[in-house]
Amino acid sequence: MKIQSIELFKVPPRWLFLKITTDTGLSGWGEPVIEGRADTVAAAVTELEEYLIGKEAGRIEDLWNVLYRAGFYRGGPVLMSAISGIEQALWDIKGKALGVPVYELLGGVCHDKMKVYCWIGGDQPDEVLQAAKEKYEQGYRAVKMNGVPKVGWIQNNRQIDEAVARVASIREAFGYDMDIAVDFHGRVHKPLAFTLMKELEPYRLLFVEEPVLCENEEIFPMLRQQFSTPIATGERNYTRWGFKQMLARGGVDYIQPDPCHCGGILETKKIAAMAEAYDVALAPHCPLGPIALAVALQIDFCTYNAVIQEQSLGIHYNQGSDLLDYLKDPSVFIYHQGYVNLLTKPGLGIEIDEAKVRAAAAVGHHWKNPVWRDETGTVLEW
Repeated sequence: MKIQSIELFKVPPRWLFLKITTDTGLSGWGEPVIEGRADTVAAAVTELEEYLIGKEAGRIEDLWNVLYRAGFYRGGPVLMSAISGIEQALWDIKGKALGVPVYELLGGVCHDKMKVYCWIGGDQPDEVLQAAKEKYEQGYRAVKMNGVPKVGWIQNNRQIDEAVARVASIREAFGYDMDIAVDFHGRVHKPLAFTLMKELEPYRLLFVEEPVLCENEEIFPMLRQQFSTPIATGERNYTRWGFKQMLARGGVDYIQPDPCHCGGILETKKIAAMAEAYDVALAPHCPLGPIALAVALQIDFCTYNAVIQEQSLGIHYNQGSDLLDYLKDPSVFIYHQGYVNLLTKPGLGIEIDEAKVRAAAAVGHHWKNPVWRDETGTVLEW
């Protein structure tokens, strides 16, 4: 099968889909996007097309290395997101050609189902207890919320008390029937991170995510040595080389590579294998669309140290369209008591409703990350 064409579809709420079609008529789908930079990644994909058109679609490892290594400059969110979406579509094609889900080509099933969690509270968390109750009724048994809203360099004691109160309200309501994860979202600087980790310790969280920015990864081991709460990070790291020092330093308990950013399916699988050697679990990042979720689950089902999966159904970013809107069969992502069952169809295990995708792409989107400032006018981390 030779790659014949590559098409891109910018669809609401903030996603970019990719379709690769072969000369046999078989096609595959990927999701190459950076949140807020969809046009930038689309340009990167277009620039890479000449390395792909006419090439054998099944030579995934070789094509990946051509795209990654042949340009001399490598890595980073834009290039790796473009490569990730291309690679995902090639795996979709290979699985469809052979009549099996992708996980069967990567070692086979070692999890018959995968635990999932969902977001509550939005960017500036509020009314999280009521949201947690709603999610529990919908079948979830794990939730994640932002730890703090807008926050600056200086420790704000009121924000600390409010963060603790939010977590306490959920723990008191559900006991340990609901796992709680708290995302600091890289908003928090070192002094506040230590204080928050200390104050949240009694609530036995599933994990604290991005307690500080990944650029400051030397702080992770300091936090890990002082507190027992597991630490998760990795959504802003790319390729196995972006995780090497993080794992070697020993400051992380859950790694969260995003298969739409870090290099795709096989690269995430390689990162997970590296993590397993350090006794670190895999919890892929996935706040994006249905293709992204299918990709992450294909990895989860065949990866021993995969433990829980993020997904974006109902997430606060999904305005106008949601996770299931572009699928012919949305039932593949039905959650039972906090778990999603195996995807059994060939390739990525989903069937995209192409007519809806094309109609939505005609509308497109212009989603951009918000710009936050404090009372002095200084830009804050979102």
